Amino acid sequence: MTVEIDIPLVFTVPDETSPDPLGAFMAHAPYSTAGYAPAPQSQLLSGLSVGIKDLYDVAGLKTGAGSPAWFAQAKPAQRSAPAVVALLDAGAQFVGKTLTDELAWSLNGENVHYGTPVNVAAPGRIPGGSSAGSAAAVTGGLCDLALGSDTGGSVRAPASYCGVWGIRPTHGRISLSGAVALAPSYDTAGWFARDARVLALAGQALLNADNAVPLTPERLLVAEELFERLDAPLRAPLLEKVRVLARRLGLVPEFVTLSATDERVGDVAAWRQAFITTQSAEVWDVHGDWVEREKPQFGPGVGERFLAAQSLPADDIAEARGKRTAVADHVRGFLGDASLLVVPGAAGVAPHKNLDPETLQEIRMRALDILCVAGMAGLPQLAIPALKTPEGPVGLGLIGPAGTDEVLLNLAQELEEL
Repeated sequence: MTVEIDIPLVFTVPDETSPDPLGAFMAHAPYSTAGYAPAPQSQLLSGLSVGIKDLYDVAGLKTGAGSPAWFAQAKPAQRSAPAVVALLDAGAQFVGKTLTDELAWSLNGENVHYGTPVNVAAPGRIPGGSSAGSAAAVTGGLCDLALGSDTGGSVRAPASYCGVWGIRPTHGRISLSGAVALAPSYDTAGWFARDARVLALAGQALLNADNAVPLTPERLLVAEELFERLDAPLRAPLLEKVRVLARRLGLVPEFVTLSATDERVGDVAAWRQAFITTQSAEVWDVHGDWVEREKPQFGPGVGERFLAAQSLPADDIAEARGKRTAVADHVRGFLGDASLLVVPGAAGVAPHKNLDPETLQEIRMRALDILCVAGMAGLPQLAIPALKTPEGPVGLGLIGPAGTDEVLLNLAQELEEL
């Protein structure tokens, strides 16, 4: 493939005449309906277009990872990442690289260098990050599906904020070779679609069926304390959607408490702190040398997280890793092999753009209480568009036992239009 790679790397505000009026795609691989499609090996995704988060290598293009400093030292990829190859081999047409937060370390989608993609489902509000461009492009109809990544919620939060389908797969089920890492023991390759059928088709292309785990759900558990993290006016209407979901699945919702009296496990707030510490330690292990060498100019939030990661005490890291192991065992045991767990998709509707840092941090902490559960346990979580409000959508999450990704994707098609 021959690709022009010397397009100026500047952000320009899109308008309605732009091929990309949402600002969802990167200038070094701009949106094009002409796209690029190799000779596919199957017709599974024929006729469907795909955006690729700019963390993944696409042959002939630089990978920018949402950072001008990263882009400046990158070379054009010699080959595409396996996840990209799987989608293109299945017949999907590549239409461009989508915007990501810097090195994928944010839940907002406000990239100080490249702008904030438009969330057409909640005008004036963020699309969520770090897979911001992928979520915005799918929501706005610029592509049928889009590849993202999810470390701490970077598919699930944007899916909730934008009112689209998404999935964080079981950790390790999809290769992340050829993708910029953030925290490898949490990183997963997720994706978005506007309808459950397309989401499931992409799963057929991306997931190795040999590693699938069968599941006939017998119990539907509702994480009561996580619904308490929701903005109060949303709790009753979203719980009503849970009851609809339960009826669709032929199950009775059981309200449960995830926290444990065992000090090794503790409560969800402690889980979130352990997640933050272990993730931060991994991020510094992966990127610390580069940060110290290149001294990139990070945007608000991202810079502070790197600064905190740099100085984490070793004892705190070791304690947090022990907590993570205990939490993972607890959550996996809680689910067993025949239960599903329902959680909110996020802590509320998408926050307004340009919120003050204190308010944004408070929302981030409540969101991470919700989002850290599947990540710490390495479990798959389906993001379900559930509730529309005048301010914007908010979704539900459905967590299954490890390896039950295909089960969740198949169930999704029974849950359209909750």
